[in-house]
Amino acid sequence: MQTKAAILWEVNAPWSVEDIELDDPKAGEVRVKLAASGMCHSDEHLVTGDLPFELPIIGGHEGAGVVTAVGEGVSWLEEGDHVVFGFIPSCGRCASCSTGHQNLCDLGALMGAGMQASDMTSRHHGQGQDLRLMCMLGTFAHDTVVNEASCIKIDKDVPLDRACLLGCGVVTGWGSSVYAAEVSPGDVVAVVGVGGIGANAIQGAKLAGAKQIWAIDPVESKREKAMEFGATHTAASMTEAMEPLGAASWGTMANKVILTMGVGSGELMAEALALTAKRGRVVVTNIHPAMEMSANMSLLDLTLMEKQVVGSLFGSGNPRADIPKLLSLYREGQLDLDGLVTKEYTLDGVNDGYDDMRAGKNIRGVMVY
Repeated sequence: MQTKAAILWEVNAPWSVEDIELDDPKAGEVRVKLAASGMCHSDEHLVTGDLPFELPIIGGHEGAGVVTAVGEGVSWLEEGDHVVFGFIPSCGRCASCSTGHQNLCDLGALMGAGMQASDMTSRHHGQGQDLRLMCMLGTFAHDTVVNEASCIKIDKDVPLDRACLLGCGVVTGWGSSVYAAEVSPGDVVAVVGVGGIGANAIQGAKLAGAKQIWAIDPVESKREKAMEFGATHTAASMTEAMEPLGAASWGTMANKVILTMGVGSGELMAEALALTAKRGRVVVTNIHPAMEMSANMSLLDLTLMEKQVVGSLFGSGNPRADIPKLLSLYREGQLDLDGLVTKEYTLDGVNDGYDDMRAGKNIRGVMVY
């Protein structure tokens, strides 16, 4: 069939929205008519080259839609089912999946290739070339074909233009607080960067019982919005937060510091550790440039104060369990998905959406098809 997609043909170029040819799903795959896609900063990393995936590539990894065709051997999905994509597939059989770490599924090693997990070939074609897929999904498109391991079936009453956010940002941010940071009741938490991930780290910290949640971001409107998600204090930078956070915590500093800036920098690790309490934890959730190999930090501080630095992918969660759980929290009014969406765009407006993101205007832009 023919459909439309946003393709990145070269680094530092705009997304090109054009018609493509889409093959039928093969064994273990499904075709999905997408309803909406979140516009995550990770796709911007493709444009800048911080994520050096092979091009040309269809962007997008935060999507939800309706199954329109099912390949051979897929027994648990059928036409008409509503699904959210997990940006990391989960096979359910590898050592990580079977020990409750679906976010580290072995299939994730194939994401950079951008081909179908079953046979490493393409179902998407444009201008006479095979097209790769961001995270093997390609949600910047009206239709896509994906492996069943990337699908999480959801109830049909959940609005798909909100459910799509669970494919990356919501679970990543919420889980960074609840799972990776292990926020406990009474903790002081600092979230550095209030975008689509940081806003949900704030919501996770609030639900986990933090007594103080510091939202740190240079954009005033984002700091104001953070208060709606549960932040109790704000600051424009970690440097600016240092003194008031110290005073408000009676000198103990933050038990948990969660880094959710759009682009990570190893130069900022020393500041993050300085914000951190004795036996406190720094969670590195944001993406750093692939070639960055150094970080500015005091290892003496790390040792003498028994501080911890941990990484977190997909919020250290299990998408097949956590996506339905978080959608139930949304239904109960305990998780705000509606407030995350600053502006909606069409597929043709993809470059406008990323211009707005770079300008700091959006918590999360969503393309609605």
